[in-house]
Amino acid sequence: MNKTVVLNVVGLTPSLLGENTPSLSRWAASGKVSAIAPVLPAVTCTAQATYLTGKMPNEHGIVANGWYFRDECEVKFWRQSNKLVQTPKVWDIARSLDPSFTCANLFWWYNMYSSGDYAVTPRPMYPADGRKIPDIYTQPQEWRAQLQAELGQFPLFNFWGPNTSIASTQWIANSAKWVEERCNPTLTLIYLPHLDYCLQKFGPEDNRVTKDLQEIDAVCGDLIQYYENRGAQVIVLSEYGITPVSQPVHLNRILRENGLLTVREELGRELLDPGSSKAFAVADHQIAHVYVNDPFYIPKVRSLLEDTQGVAQVLGEDEKPAYGLNHSRSGELVAIANSDAWFTYYYWLDDNRAPDFARTVDIHRKPGYDPVELFIDPDIKFPQFKIGLKLLKKQLGFRYLMDVIPLEATLVRGSHGSVTAPPANRPLFMTRQTDLLESESIAARDVCHLILKHLQ
Repeated sequence: MNKTVVLNVVGLTPSLLGENTPSLSRWAASGKVSAIAPVLPAVTCTAQATYLTGKMPNEHGIVANGWYFRDECEVKFWRQSNKLVQTPKVWDIARSLDPSFTCANLFWWYNMYSSGDYAVTPRPMYPADGRKIPDIYTQPQEWRAQLQAELGQFPLFNFWGPNTSIASTQWIANSAKWVEERCNPTLTLIYLPHLDYCLQKFGPEDNRVTKDLQEIDAVCGDLIQYYENRGAQVIVLSEYGITPVSQPVHLNRILRENGLLTVREELGRELLDPGSSKAFAVADHQIAHVYVNDPFYIPKVRSLLEDTQGVAQVLGEDEKPAYGLNHSRSGELVAIANSDAWFTYYYWLDDNRAPDFARTVDIHRKPGYDPVELFIDPDIKFPQFKIGLKLLKKQLGFRYLMDVIPLEATLVRGSHGSVTAPPANRPLFMTRQTDLLESESIAARDVCHLILKHLQ
């Protein structure tokens, strides 16, 4: 098979190629670029699962970045086991065609315990004293110590949160080279998330994203040259485009105000109690799976959603099949936001009763996606001093809460998830193998087939 490398440059669209991306623009000019009609929801886990299987969510089962686990009555986001993806992946198909085929997966999601050959992905340690320590999962296991001894500890706090920077993406790129020089995989998948953060914070039209575009361009240019010098075909793609937004929509607050959502009080704070709620929303950027535990209330919930400003469309049992969302993990209803709106997970009506994790970076406790984690609370007068004091407590062995995240959803200026953007603002697929890319627009599920065509 032909040696192939896939660079997943999150958030990159045709409209962002230009003077701030000289390396990618030159490379694109020598090949062919197609816009990808994204899968719904156009979010990380669903898009990647569709790219790697060629199937829609109703077959591979990844209906969002997180969903309600009905048998446990818990909402869970950012699971990592590849067993959750319910159909064969591109590496399974390729290996059936050529037993000598090997695949390295660098930070694409659902990377743990897969049938791929080599893997590197984040896996922080959570000791019982409450600390969060950066670390990674690797296959083979011995790479975990070797990689971090040579490249340094994975910069987890630059990967997500208010301190995001090019450092995490550069570490991933360096780890890809490290794997390449030891294993020479047939297919290498590399996740480069840097653009995602600034585009969500500021929106794609803000001048503050210029520096980030230049930084990701430099990383991509270096990787493309490195792999092409080693005889590899390179594919550059992205999962979604970021849309400017100005309207956060609090679906759970609306459901609560109408007597449908239940909370449990703990130490004066409120926690969502999904198992005892009649209905609640699992918000994920511009889509929300709305779970209705009692079917009697489905018409009422649908009417409330359709009457909510910022909601563009509501999918029920009759509409979900058209989008491939007719899966048991999906909500009874799926809400889609207007192009300038997005859904928060907020369910409390008084910020003083918000759960303690609401003001922290905590992607696993929150029952929904929270892009406000990218910001430091602007009401904190001396944020670095406050953070320093908390880190001092950590070093001295005291318990501490890094509660520096605001509860102001209007700070977010970019989002994704819906599928209505014009081609210039959609995800893209770029290759120099121009004979393999026949159209200026492809479907998300076509990506798997195109990767296989490059390999063959």
